[in-house]
Amino acid sequence: MLTAREDVALEGQVEPKRSPFVTAVAFMLAAAILIPLLNAEVKYLGVFYPVIQLLWCRYFGHVVFMLAVFAPRKGPALFRSQRPWLQIVRSLLFCLTSFLMFCALQYVPVATAAAVSFTAPMVVLVLAPFMLGEQVSLLKTVAVICGFVGALVVIQPGGDAFHPAVLLVLFSACTSALTQILSRKLASHDTPETSNTYMAAAGFVLTSLMLPFFWQSPDNLVHLGLLISMGVLGGSGHYCLVRAFEVAPAPFVAPFTYLQIVGASLLGYLLFAELPNLWSWIGTVIIVLSGLVVLLGEQYLKAQRTRKAAGSSD
Repeated sequence: MLTAREDVALEGQVEPKRSPFVTAVAFMLAAAILIPLLNAEVKYLGVFYPVIQLLWCRYFGHVVFMLAVFAPRKGPALFRSQRPWLQIVRSLLFCLTSFLMFCALQYVPVATAAAVSFTAPMVVLVLAPFMLGEQVSLLKTVAVICGFVGALVVIQPGGDAFHPAVLLVLFSACTSALTQILSRKLASHDTPETSNTYMAAAGFVLTSLMLPFFWQSPDNLVHLGLLISMGVLGGSGHYCLVRAFEVAPAPFVAPFTYLQIVGASLLGYLLFAELPNLWSWIGTVIIVLSGLVVLLGEQYLKAQRTRKAAGSSD
């Protein structure tokens, strides 16, 4: 039996609030499984169904997910954009990125595709001076060169493990980089919810127009379930990535994106018996280290600018 004083003490207690860093890591761990799992499904289903149909399933589920999560709270404002045409161009680039990746996954190991796709931030740095007016330091330039060297080590051009389809992953990384640059331009105009909804909706509309020419009815209930789950995996995986960057600072969250390579390697081995060779591992490590150097360099430069601004205000 509690005394009156103990009752009051218990009522005044507040449950400890979960750290945003723990929450961000949880979201990134979820994304590290959901996104590679989507790619694994694409690799498996691509043997039975056209890529356009797989893309449509991915975007249909993504649209449903965004509407179910955000439409009740946002209403029509969810589709209100200050730069609608820029949103549409960005969304079409994202659709092209997915198309190239889906085509490549029929021939390229899941882990290899994941590793090469992480050259996208390097391409962003190459394009940043021309499209964003940003200066690229010597350290970042060296990191970019090392990142592309790592990609060549993974791809192994001329080697026995090389497949031309891996070049589609490189093209996918380039279109992904353009998508990221447009995302930066849109960040100051539209909310993340609006941008993500446009990203899904444009791909859904485009693939819906082409779907009647490619549609094949699912062969069995397992395939039907996998086709339905593609959209759920794509939508929820992308949502986890966005939420992670919302709840914790980007310099803390960004390195955890490389967990997707771990998830892809694990799923590739368990589902397709794909085990990356030594050169693939070496190239992957080079890409990851190059990306981390870029992230740490950006963090250092931001800290320097903050110190200078604080010093000038004094």
